[in-house]
Amino acid sequence: MKKILRLIPFFDDSVNSWALEARLLHWLTLVWLLIGLVVLFSASYPVASSTHQDGLYYIQRQLLWVVVGLAIFKIAVNLPLHRFISSSHWFIFLFLGLIFVTLIPGLGKTDLGSARRLLGPVPIQPSELIKPFLVIQSARLFGNWDKLAWRVRLTWLGIFSLVILGILAQPNLSTASLCGMTVWLVALTAGLPYKYLGGTALGGIFLAGLSVSVRPYQLKRILSFIDPWKDPMNTGYQLVQSLLAVGSGQTWGVGFTMSQQKQFYLPIQDTDFIFSVFAEEFGFVGCTVLISVLFIYATLGLLVAIKTTNLVYKLIAMGITILLVGQSLIHIAVTTGALPTTGLPLPLFSYGGNSMISSMLAAGILIRAARESNEADIVPIRGQISRRRRV
Repeated sequence: MKKILRLIPFFDDSVNSWALEARLLHWLTLVWLLIGLVVLFSASYPVASSTHQDGLYYIQRQLLWVVVGLAIFKIAVNLPLHRFISSSHWFIFLFLGLIFVTLIPGLGKTDLGSARRLLGPVPIQPSELIKPFLVIQSARLFGNWDKLAWRVRLTWLGIFSLVILGILAQPNLSTASLCGMTVWLVALTAGLPYKYLGGTALGGIFLAGLSVSVRPYQLKRILSFIDPWKDPMNTGYQLVQSLLAVGSGQTWGVGFTMSQQKQFYLPIQDTDFIFSVFAEEFGFVGCTVLISVLFIYATLGLLVAIKTTNLVYKLIAMGITILLVGQSLIHIAVTTGALPTTGLPLPLFSYGGNSMISSMLAAGILIRAARESNEADIVPIRGQISRRRRV
């Protein structure tokens, strides 16, 4: 029984021997996950009761994905980081191929007009699963930039562009923008010349503008973001209902499970607007606590990057931190009207197996980077202790 319990991160005694940053990130990730499950239970109950005649429908399925995510998390925190680095390109090729498969009629499942998932008994969303590997491969490229020939550099820059273009073609502007910004920030952290970074940024802005110009609904989202009350029953409906939920929370919130906006006023409240339900039920105080958790998480990720001497590991730590915390802040900004409405889930909160697996894998990789960056300096290795004693 003890061996079985040790497979679960909560009961793994070896965590106590990790470096401080790794331990804090480990427990903070699990706390983040538990809060997310509690909020998802409340946010999903009404729609699950109406759609599936079972209020626990979504949370039960999410718990299954959590089990898978925890298993992957356990592997990630114990697998040497160089294993991820040496194999990341194969995962990039795999998920890039699957992204383009979703564009084939009859093979991609359409969600709100976007073909983001593959049809089948287990939904696969390659644009979510590719995120951690995109960080690793970009860190691998930019961390060795000066050592690589231009042929290799241009090849990988082209592959990254194909990933972003494939996601953009689904169409999924929010995820494409997040992936593009993450790769760009990893390159910035690596110290690439500003002339390359500036040109890439302009290219990204051009692509985003092109996507908005050929898809009128994306332009309507931007215009409705500027003044959602101009058309509160149509283009501004989602944002208006989200703002009503956030505002209703006031200081302390209306209470757990007591949200009114989740009662079929607020659309997709268990995924893209789950923070709105959280804000309504837990108020300004609850939002402050959650943002504080994100701030601490970002600070720990930054400390890991600072302490790491290996440039590739440093870039991985920075990239994963940007991915998890950055996506969370974008989600919060969207639900509070600070950014145009997009379809980004809140990591470890929103319903969805692909998002859960991707987030848990990313968190595990960050913790592994923390372990390898300074664990040996803080906690002596048992083998070394035994050798010293024998001497």
